[in-house]
Amino acid sequence: MSFLYILAAILMLGLMVTVHEAGHFLAARLTGIPVKEFAIGFGPKILTWNSKKHETKFCLRVIPAGGYCMFYGEDDTEGKEAKNDPRAIGNYAVWRRLITILLGPVMNFVLAFAVATALYAAVGEDTAGVYGYPVVLSVESGSPAQEAGLKKNDRLLSVNGEDASGVSDDGTMLKISALIDRYGEGGAPLALIAQRGEDRVSVSVQPKFDAEAGRYLMGVTLNTGYTPGYTAISLPRAAQLSAQYCVRAGGAILGSLRDLVTTGKGFEESSGPIGIVKLIAEETQRSAEESAREALLTYGELLVLISVNLGLFNLLPIPGLDGSRVIFLLIEAVRRKPVPQKVEAYVHLSGYILLMGLMLLITFKDVWNIFG
Repeated sequence: MSFLYILAAILMLGLMVTVHEAGHFLAARLTGIPVKEFAIGFGPKILTWNSKKHETKFCLRVIPAGGYCMFYGEDDTEGKEAKNDPRAIGNYAVWRRLITILLGPVMNFVLAFAVATALYAAVGEDTAGVYGYPVVLSVESGSPAQEAGLKKNDRLLSVNGEDASGVSDDGTMLKISALIDRYGEGGAPLALIAQRGEDRVSVSVQPKFDAEAGRYLMGVTLNTGYTPGYTAISLPRAAQLSAQYCVRAGGAILGSLRDLVTTGKGFEESSGPIGIVKLIAEETQRSAEESAREALLTYGELLVLISVNLGLFNLLPIPGLDGSRVIFLLIEAVRRKPVPQKVEAYVHLSGYILLMGLMLLITFKDVWNIFG
């Protein structure tokens, strides 16, 4: 990977975290809660200046991978600072603190929506896309496809003599999927014609029923070979498509998180900062090989997906995250008095420890996947 693409990936993460923290900062300004320090980046300070009017220290730090927004009394585990310093965040009304906490994740959604809207406005709506012949991306070990001799990069031209490109007649699925779905228990194997380099090969595959999927599968991952066909659209239409895209992305992310928590499915595909930087850099560099336009689109799409992910993750009721702080504020609103400061501090501390442990585990996995 080129250093340029790695730097672009780091800057993307830094932008998303900075926007998140800027959401907390702007909400605090709007609700009148003093901010102790606002920093862009991590590590040694490059530039520092103080706002005497608002008693806030602003810092620019050397590592452009994030930032933070620190409030007075934020780390006051005993509650003493709140009694002695009127600027302490715990002295302010619940609704002010709630808005300040929520606007961080909300700004991640705003960033994703704005970038997706800009992409749709610039590129247009895909109204005339065409699905080509599916290409085998991977073959599962021990699968019917492997036993039959299918290989990675095979382009599937036909199934039982029928053209395998495009979508099904009713438009509900890829034609290749519809052709495989016709297979029944005890039926004759599927006769596939595949393009392999300069040669055409005949392959006979007998799909197996997958109870989890509820259908017959060959055991391959396919690239559909889709070619988009864009038409120009208005800004309101771009905003509408952007909202729909962000909602779909959020639903897919929540579904993946549910599967990860309930069954552990997807842990191998999960990534920490190192894995995410690697993914962004690789995908952007790969797209740049086609054109600068494709690289920009890929970069923007990844920014949208990761920003939605960051916003949703921070809203989870996990100790140490914004979602957990929201829960404590709601409890305080119902009880009309705060949860003891020490109790809340220990809950968040335990969450930080668990999150750091998980982050170290995922980071080790990312490093192992890169170098191991």
